[in-house]
Order: sequence, then structure tokens, then C-alpha cells
Amino acid sequence: MERKPRASVATRQFGPSIVVFLAATALGISATACGTDEPDSTPRLRAEVVATRPHDPGFFTQGLEIHDGVLYESTGLSGESLVRATDLATGAELARADLPAPLFGEGITRTGDVLWQLTYKDHIAIARDANTLTELHRARYDGEGWGLCTRGDRLLMSNGSATLTFRDPRTFQPTGEITLTTRTDTRLNELDCAPDGSVYANAWPTEKILRIDPDTGTVLAVIDASGLLPRTARTPATDVLNGIAHLPGTDRFLLTGKNWPTSYEVRFVPD
Repeated sequence: MERKPRASVATRQFGPSIVVFLAATALGISATACGTDEPDSTPRLRAEVVATRPHDPGFFTQGLEIHDGVLYESTGLSGESLVRATDLATGAELARADLPAPLFGEGITRTGDVLWQLTYKDHIAIARDANTLTELHRARYDGEGWGLCTRGDRLLMSNGSATLTFRDPRTFQPTGEITLTTRTDTRLNELDCAPDGSVYANAWPTEKILRIDPDTGTVLAVIDASGLLPRTARTPATDVLNGIAHLPGTDRFLLTGKNWPTSYEVRFVPD
């Protein structure tokens, strides 16, 4: 989603100092309006590493979710996209489904016995059996598919903008939407619907995560997750931070990135 900044206007009747003042003020207002300026009142947190887990560096991670001891992960890129279920404790593969080209996989979420999987620009959501990952049926949607999570009896979906769309978990039809009230140029990506009702979202292509109130669009916190993957572990294939899943029964989250060799168990603590 693109937004054009407003042009500032100065008349010749003002002196140079006034023009500079007005220009600076206009720029500040514009930055706040488009979301590039982070209000000082927004709490700042950071990701504190508690433990690490191996992660397949060949996985271009697009979605991450944990349910009943199973870790679900989806990957992207045409001809390389898949969704996989593994035992969270042992890493053993339980089920796997590959997407045929040219489909480009994106976010996933489990709702009941169904796992929904998005595609990037294909306008297709795939409903799968949550245990076998066998395809059950498909639904179409407008726009791009990025992140997905389940909050109560509704799904939340991101499309690369600052707007989240609510969807019916059975039909995948839209039932409403909410847009961030600040940071409105944020490109919301992978989502995690936390037990407290808030939504955590990777802000593409940064190493920041936003905690959002999906009822109001308020940004409740900005989390700095930079520096998790050491420079020495990076390769030409290493891409952005992407993938967030709450670890049930704990105050921890699992974070990883596209083509990262490691996943990180973290706590979000005051910066």
C-alpha cells in the first residue's frame, strides 16, 4: 500500500526563519501521519534470548504456529513452497505438503481441525486437514496474502499494509478490518494471535515486531528483535526476520527468519 506525503506550501510574505519553522513542523506532522515517527509514549521492548533451536536454513519461512505440541511452518518461493508439521519437542516430522508451482506459500494458522495456508499473489487460501496436511478445499480472496492467525472465532490476515482483515474461519470470507492508528506505513507480515487477545506482527522488512490491539488498531508496544542472528551465521541466502509463534503455557515466543539456521526462544522485556 502506497501513500503520498502532502506537499508543504510557503508564501513569500514570511521571512526565511518562519519558512524553515513551518517546513520542519509540516515534515514532523507528515512523518507522524504516515507512521514513520514512533511516538515516545509507545512502550519499547526487546527480545531476550532464553534458548535456541536448530532451523532448516533452506526454509524461506512465511508462517509459524504452535498447537498442542506441534510446530507448523510454511515456506515461500514458487516451486519451493511447503507446509510442514513437526513435533515441537523432538523436531520429528509428522506431516508435510508441497505446493505446486507457480503457487507461492505465505502465512498459516490452525482453527479447529483445519490449517489455513495463504498464497502470496495467487489469491488462493488452502484449507488443510490439520493432522495430515491433506488439502480439503480452497477459497479465493482479493489482494495479496502475507500473515495469518486465529483469534477466538475469527481469523486475522495481513496483506503487506497497515490493515488487518478479519475472516470467517469456515468460508474465509472477510467480516471486517482494522487499520493501525499510528505507524500507518508499516507493512504487517507474519502474525501471531496471543492468548491475551493482542496480535504480534513482523514489520517487513525490519527487525521490529509490533504488538497490536486488533479491536482498536492501537500499537501497544514496539519490540526490537535485531541482532538475534550473528553476522557470522549469515550467508548470501539469509533474508529477513519472519516467523513468530507463542509457546503455550509460557511467557516466551519462538522467532526465526527466512533461510535462518536457528530459531530463538525469547521473552519480550523492557528495553
